[in-house]
Amino acid sequence: MSNQSPWILPAGIDEVLPAQARRVERVRSAMLQIFDRWGYDLVIPPMVEFIDTLLVGTGEDLDLETLKVTDGLSGRQLGVRADMTPQVARMDAHSLPPVVERRLCYIGTVIRGKTDGLGGSRAPMQVGAELFGSDAPEADVEMISLMCEALRVGGCSQLTLDVGHVGVYRSLVRAGGLDEAREDRLRDALTRKAVTEIRELLAGWDLSRELAEGIEALCDLHGPWQETLGAAEEMLEPLLDREGLESLQRLAVVAKALEGRVEGAVLVDLSELHGYHYQTGLVYAAYSPRMGREIARGGRYNDIGQVFGRSRPALGFSLDLRDLLGVGESEEPTVPRMVYAPARLNDAELDRVVARLREEGYRVITTTAEIPADEARLVPASNGNEQTWQLMGE
Repeated sequence: MSNQSPWILPAGIDEVLPAQARRVERVRSAMLQIFDRWGYDLVIPPMVEFIDTLLVGTGEDLDLETLKVTDGLSGRQLGVRADMTPQVARMDAHSLPPVVERRLCYIGTVIRGKTDGLGGSRAPMQVGAELFGSDAPEADVEMISLMCEALRVGGCSQLTLDVGHVGVYRSLVRAGGLDEAREDRLRDALTRKAVTEIRELLAGWDLSRELAEGIEALCDLHGPWQETLGAAEEMLEPLLDREGLESLQRLAVVAKALEGRVEGAVLVDLSELHGYHYQTGLVYAAYSPRMGREIARGGRYNDIGQVFGRSRPALGFSLDLRDLLGVGESEEPTVPRMVYAPARLNDAELDRVVARLREEGYRVITTTAEIPADEARLVPASNGNEQTWQLMGE
């Protein structure tokens, strides 16, 4: 038998106690209202699916994150969802009738096989939105604006927005003729902004000096969008193909539009390559000064529905609602006034008064324990020949 205390939770798994749960529910309701007002329909993906359908079309990273169990009914392997984005893509492609554009949102707990090493939970309450059917920059701006609005509703009014585009890096990789293995090693180093490691990698490959300098420069191309994109165009334009140049142009269009819509700094980061293997365009992340990692992230993944039989433009974002407990600046939700009542059987008048108070918004607890004298409570009162109950201590 294990010597571990029976009340110890697994690493990265936490519980939400009453005060936090009340705030989580308030923020959850507010976010769902915002999604609804923006035209996003709520869906609830299943917690578990057969592993071969849950992970179809996803990368190795999600496979490693997914907890797997054996289904006692079918004998097949099941996976516990680690991310709801692929599930929502399947709903758009396979479960819902075709439409030109579709807007979906979701909220629910996901379970991950490991922590991210930065204090994140293995059981985040994932909130997100997805827009299918539009490849226009207006859709990018809409999704990023909705992400920022959801964070504002959650109490995170101070944020910094980082925007990148995987097309710039892919264009440079094509110019260098890098194979997939070298592409991944270089991408990993760029994401960590490990300049020394990048130089060592590039020095060992047969690349032109101009291209090697351009790739290394991605680490420094981070900052206010106008200055950063201006420097990127001057430095990288001779190295980029048509797709790479269009990526820079798309970044400029979206960043300019966001500047007037988002409260906070809009930065461009050309080494921001999260979700690289399935992202196809813009990538974006929001940061709070109260947290040392991103509080929300998203991007464009136009091919995500292809494996489900319907390939079309798609983009979205997700966040962990419980992260907002640590960064939110909004007031705590008001707790209704508490009233205690004695627990009695066969007292129809007491039951009537308790029901009326609850309808009026009071929290009424019926108890057989002694009620403290300083608490609001129901006490017997005479009304002629009839006994009734009155509220005391308010």
